[in-house]
Amino acid sequence: MVYSMKVIFAQGNPEPHYEKTRHNTGFMVLNALAKDSDAKWVTKTKLQAHIAEVSISGTKTLLVKPTTFYNDSGMSARAVVDFYKLDAKDDLMVLHDDLALPFGTVRVRKKGSDAGNNGIKSLNSHIGPDYTRMRIGIWSEKRDLVDDADFVLSKFSSSEAKKLRDDIIPYSIGLIEQFVSSSLTVTSHKILDK
Repeated sequence: MVYSMKVIFAQGNPEPHYEKTRHNTGFMVLNALAKDSDAKWVTKTKLQAHIAEVSISGTKTLLVKPTTFYNDSGMSARAVVDFYKLDAKDDLMVLHDDLALPFGTVRVRKKGSDAGNNGIKSLNSHIGPDYTRMRIGIWSEKRDLVDDADFVLSKFSSSEAKKLRDDIIPYSIGLIEQFVSSSLTVTSHKILDK
């Protein structure tokens, strides 16, 4: 049976104390989308993921949060792609935070290198580099004061958290909707005013 399905796969760390950290920006977007759709998260142990099913533009769409740690997320992505017999190039969008992009910048690309992101490195090694990715910028001046690991595992400031909730997450959800309905412009990006 052939049917249309899309998967939105976010990178992040599964344990509760990572919940509001910069590295979990992708999870925050999916949590908001699931909440908006009244979707329930279900743990799929074989797929190493929490999955919520939503309908976007009449298309069955799975929201996937891996239960692996960020740097091993490729294992979950491989399991999901294989289980649902997906074509990663057409059916998969990956959301991840990006240390190289200023906070408030959201970019979409069709494929690319890992650019030093260990989570993307894991994905590329397990499913190849051909999938749509949404890069959500997390860089701020604070980044220059601490090392990368401490910065990505730190929480957003209250003003950043508000901007994330009010602007960045809704904008990102709009891009997901465009991806599912095949109307996404892959070079689109937006720099949101602070």
